[in-house]
Amino acid sequence: MSRINTNVVSLIARRAIGVNNGSLNEALERLSSGLRINSGKDDPAGLIASETLRSGIRAIDTAIDNANRADTIVAVAEGGLQEISSLLLQLENLIDQSANEAGLTPQEIAANQLQIDAILQSVDRLAEATSFGDKKLLNGTLAFTTSGINVNQATGAALTHLNKVQVNAAKIPAGSFRNVVINVVKKSEVALVSAVGAGTSGAGVINGTIGKATTLQVRGNLGSEVLSFASGSSMATIATAINSSKELTGVSATASAATGGPASIVFQSTGYGKDAFVSVSVLENVSTAWSTQAAETTDYGAHGTVTVNGTNAVVSGLDASARSGSLGLDLSLTPSFGSTTGGTTSFQITGGGAVFSISPIVGLSGQESIGISEVSAAKLGDAGVGYLSTLGAGLGNDLASKKFASAQRIVRTAISQIASLRGRLGAFQKDTLVTTVNSLQVARENVTAAESAIRDADFAVETSNLTRAQILVSSSTSVLQLANAQAQNALALLGG
Repeated sequence: MSRINTNVVSLIARRAIGVNNGSLNEALERLSSGLRINSGKDDPAGLIASETLRSGIRAIDTAIDNANRADTIVAVAEGGLQEISSLLLQLENLIDQSANEAGLTPQEIAANQLQIDAILQSVDRLAEATSFGDKKLLNGTLAFTTSGINVNQATGAALTHLNKVQVNAAKIPAGSFRNVVINVVKKSEVALVSAVGAGTSGAGVINGTIGKATTLQVRGNLGSEVLSFASGSSMATIATAINSSKELTGVSATASAATGGPASIVFQSTGYGKDAFVSVSVLENVSTAWSTQAAETTDYGAHGTVTVNGTNAVVSGLDASARSGSLGLDLSLTPSFGSTTGGTTSFQITGGGAVFSISPIVGLSGQESIGISEVSAAKLGDAGVGYLSTLGAGLGNDLASKKFASAQRIVRTAISQIASLRGRLGAFQKDTLVTTVNSLQVARENVTAAESAIRDADFAVETSNLTRAQILVSSSTSVLQLANAQAQNALALLGG
């Protein structure tokens, strides 16, 4: 072919050089960036999938950071509680020492009271000062808020149904509340032992008194007491004596006289549930003490059945605990409510609590919460045994009152409450936060691997492509040079 106006071979070579240069540039771009997909035109579908996975990776990273931050906050709160626990142990030691009245001088007891006052102040200070940044952790700021119940426990206000409500965890929709319905399906029972006095009137008719001098041993959850009664003592006299020591034994008594019948007495545990018991033993004149319904026996109470939002709660006497995926709480029922089958009440959880978002999906399902109640001296303890603040000088359970047994029960209740709260925080760290971080880390590895498989460059492939493109560019350049030189052969015809 001798035409020179149109060099078709040159056009072909130029096109090949453009294609080969494009392949070379693409290989260089991928090798320099490390990415197979650098723009949408490289792989539109792959770009979409890759960006979706990148979004997931970023969410997982944030969730891990959130969980680690939550672990740090809980650790700070637990540290404050640990110190309060140490103070409470010192408090019990001081009370136990002071109970040894004959072994201490008044000055020593006064010094112990000064220490107790200082400890109570330290408990209040720790409750207020323990914080993460500006967020206070132990002063009740992170407790759940409720409505429909009286939660002012420190005043000892009478409640119809609930003595105490402690919400440990709750998932509450934004701007809404969670309703809690409590049903007493079966009542909790006290331990009961009853008897009729065998004493008789002048006419020989049983009149419900003690026939001969009698000695009784009464035992309950708190201890035992031996009481002696003279011949002719009435059931009311016995009941008064039993009630005067009920704080030592955990047993109370009630005398009654049925119409037209002899007087009787009922020994009753002050506590409820199968852990409560009453044992009455006649140590003297057992055959003449009682008539029918002999009291020489032991009886135990019984736990009731309580449901919270339709789910069976764990019941111990008048205390009930409910645990579910969206709600965790501890309740203390009043005796009138917990000992009545068929009783029902309700309240609302309106907000509050320490809420952490530890899931890649933002929303209620990705949140975990824990309630951290106030741990000041005014809140530690309960309405039944009393509150820690009453151990202060001049108050109802100070050392001057000599109510050492009551003071010890208050302190032990407070120790139990702090230990329970520390246990909940520890379980939240170990079983919620740590496991969540571990799970998210595995998820991050897998999602990152999937994103890498789509988006990252395979260097083995790209170096091969680079070598190929370099060779093709070189060869196509040489071909273009030859194609451009071929047209000059036509000049030989003009010179011929």
